[in-house]
Amino acid sequence: MDSKQPTDPAIARDFALLDREAGFCLLEDRLIVRMVGDDRVAFMHGMCTANIKALRVGQVAPALFLTDRAHLIADCFVYCLADALWLELNRALWPTLRAHLDRYLVADDVEMEEMAQLAVVALEGPRAAAALGELGLAPPAVAWGWDTAGGLANLPRFGRPAFTAIVERARWPELAARMRSVHCAELRPATLEVIRVEQGLALVGVDTNDRTLALEAAFQREISFDKGCYIGQETVERATARGGIKRRLMGLRIAAEDLPPRGCRVLLDSAPVGMLTSVVWSPRHAVIGLAILHHSAWTPGTVVSLELPAGALAATVVEVPFA
Repeated sequence: MDSKQPTDPAIARDFALLDREAGFCLLEDRLIVRMVGDDRVAFMHGMCTANIKALRVGQVAPALFLTDRAHLIADCFVYCLADALWLELNRALWPTLRAHLDRYLVADDVEMEEMAQLAVVALEGPRAAAALGELGLAPPAVAWGWDTAGGLANLPRFGRPAFTAIVERARWPELAARMRSVHCAELRPATLEVIRVEQGLALVGVDTNDRTLALEAAFQREISFDKGCYIGQETVERATARGGIKRRLMGLRIAAEDLPPRGCRVLLDSAPVGMLTSVVWSPRHAVIGLAILHHSAWTPGTVVSLELPAGALAATVVEVPFA
């Protein structure tokens, strides 16, 4: 990301709207993959961190796919249907994940299909449920539930109450028009990115690399700590039991008028302790970012510096989500 003046009136307007109303956004970066076959549940249970065997029809679970050393490959939401599992994930991660899954498919009765005809729509804001009700739609009242017939899920994807609609892509213009008719505004993807960073949610492939451990990126909600064996479990369990994580995701409040570039080093007393991986301007918090930092910089209030070509830039370490 290039440095630029961070203040964005459009994002400020979106946030003012979301404080009291509702908004929707087409998530173009999301892909639905349909998994079928008699062995789909057992296969997925062994491949990811979620307890797939405990998942019931009409439920959604967040999940991670890890290497045998618990390094992150991808994250997803798993939607349970009577005859299939749907994986909702970042489409940029799908080729790598597909190759990973294929390596373990031997004699399993499992088939996977990209559902390019489906679109994923996020619905945010305190009036989201009411707006859906005005359209005659009734999303599940309980978080992580979904209506398999109507395609509506009660899904706090950004760590706060919200909904998700999965619709035929051809119906997206119709849905957008209906949402506007009940005073639900279309949000900018950049607004959701700000919400993600405020909530301290790591984005796989942006805040992580192929050497990042799941626990370093604060992916606890995606991990079932009482399920059976899965790839990477031994490392996760060992790190949990021994408290062996030396790095973890933290927030940075950055004293800047411009957005610093992603990828710049974070220094503590001239020693590198991490790298700035996400950075946004927030209407609530000004310039903030995420970084996976060495344990020497975990204490909230620690002042670090960002290493830039033009000189150092001060930042303060905070816990996430940002208060």
